[in-house]
Amino acid sequence: MNATSQASSSMRDRKITSARVNVCSPNRNFVTLIIETEGGVVGYGDATLNGRELAVASYLNDHLIPALIGKDCGQIEDIWQYFYKGAYWRRGPVTMSAIAAIDTALWDIKAKMANMPLYQLLGGKSRDSVLVYGHANGTDASHTVEEVLRYKEMGYQAIRAQSGVPGLDVAYGVSKDKMYYEPADSHLPSEQLWDTRAYLNFIPKLFEKVRDAVGTETALLHDGHHRMTPQEAARLGKSLEPFDLFWLEDATPAENQEAFRLIRQHTTTPLAVGEIFNSIHDCRELIQNQLIDFIRTTIVHAGGITHLRRIADLAALYQIRTGSHGATDLSPVCMGTAIHFDTWVPNFGIQEYMRHTEATDEVFPHDYKFESGHMICAETPGHGVTLDEKLAAKYPYDPRQLPIARLKDGTMWNW
Repeated sequence: MNATSQASSSMRDRKITSARVNVCSPNRNFVTLIIETEGGVVGYGDATLNGRELAVASYLNDHLIPALIGKDCGQIEDIWQYFYKGAYWRRGPVTMSAIAAIDTALWDIKAKMANMPLYQLLGGKSRDSVLVYGHANGTDASHTVEEVLRYKEMGYQAIRAQSGVPGLDVAYGVSKDKMYYEPADSHLPSEQLWDTRAYLNFIPKLFEKVRDAVGTETALLHDGHHRMTPQEAARLGKSLEPFDLFWLEDATPAENQEAFRLIRQHTTTPLAVGEIFNSIHDCRELIQNQLIDFIRTTIVHAGGITHLRRIADLAALYQIRTGSHGATDLSPVCMGTAIHFDTWVPNFGIQEYMRHTEATDEVFPHDYKFESGHMICAETPGHGVTLDEKLAAKYPYDPRQLPIARLKDGTMWNW
């Protein structure tokens, strides 16, 4: 075969011949995109958007996949721009999750065709392993302390502590199953009551007990889950300073990026935000004005590796580190990809790691592993995660939505 024939054959091998969406529910709902090339290489991308899974599946099936067929799988950047700029109605969680699925699957294919693990294709290792944090939660302070100590015994060096709040029947982050937290709990949104004053009075007492129990070496984190005004968040951050938190997460809704300036003026507790961000524009002012310390945007909700690299690069200019979201509503496909990204990205901070159930792990065979508080990606070409479609068929879609929160007088609040 001459050079021209070889090039022609290579082009044919890169042609995208099929793409399909799989929606399954092995203990929770996941949306997975499977892309195949004429050369027989298969790539997997996560498109899960908790509580809005079918919206992303429809966006892929009805709008993106028909335009994807026939394209050269190696043209990742051009394909990303095609679906982002070509939509005209840019950004948003549905659009960016759908683009992320395509982008992730194409990076998976490209790494497989290059016969190298994804982190190598991105530029190689910046570290040998990825520091992760677990999610310890209890019904009250004493129970939470017990769970934090249990996570420490499991090898975690960084632990997020969430607890039930006196006077509230339900609190964010507290679950009956202490290993597999899934907040989406019913076909229609359930309602939970919230009391910020009770929460603000309780949390410093919680962390005093937790820090006394674990000592100074274990990194501690906490999630405010967008529940506070900027002034309330500033008060909490200041009251937590004696307990040396690794970060205070999502202290206030970040649509108003300037709100974090007020928090920053009152506390030295490190601030993290971004799990619901969809693009670099959602965090540009936060980063450029150095109002946060960690950016938590994740691959599946921010347009994939192609776009998250740009967010990480911008953050690096201002000594802001990554801390990507990693809850169980991100499939193992996203987790595996994130670990490769974390292994490469120079300004890495930490990775959230909530464990999936055994059923989920069986449906999504993967090669990443947990070891001494860190995640390690293997040398398998690609991102190292696949989907057992035959097994997935045994777990049909199960409609579930996230709760909503109201104050005790009935006012809608941020869940």
